[in-house]
Order: sequence, then structure tokens, then C-alpha cells
Amino acid sequence: MLAKKKKRYLPLGLKKKINYKDTKLLKFFISRQGKIIPRRFTGLTVQQQRQLTKAVKRARMISLLPFVTSNSVLKKDKES
Repeated sequence: MLAKKKKRYLPLGLKKKINYKDTKLLKFFISRQGKIIPRRFTGLTVQQQRQLTKAVKRARMISLLPFVTSNSVLKKDKES
């Protein structure tokens, strides 16, 4: 018996380019802590994940996206 191939959910079309200026799209692939979500969770192809990583890093360098999101717990500790 042959194993079934895993169906891949493609949130983006195969031909769609990921641009660093499209912050709405990039925020979809970033966790609450500001980390880039891994490929196994996003369902992107290898090439799309590489484009995504480069786009997020470029957007961070020119201040379109934050490196780390602010944490309300840390703010409360500093106020005390």
C-alpha cells in the first residue's frame, strides 16, 4: 500500500512574489512575539519561505515592522 501524499495548503499563489512593503501580508506570518512562523505551520513552499524571511528582515531594517513586540507584562514590572 502506498502512502498518501500530504495535501499542501497554499496561502499564497505559486507565482505570487512577497514584497517587503506589504506589511499586512508579512504580519500574517509573524507571531505575537515578533518571530517568523516556521514553514511547517505556514504551508509555504521553500522558495516562498525564503522570500518571506528576506522580506521580513528588510522590513525590520527600514522600520516597517518591529524587531520585537512590546510585552505588557514587562511594562507593568517597570512601573512597580
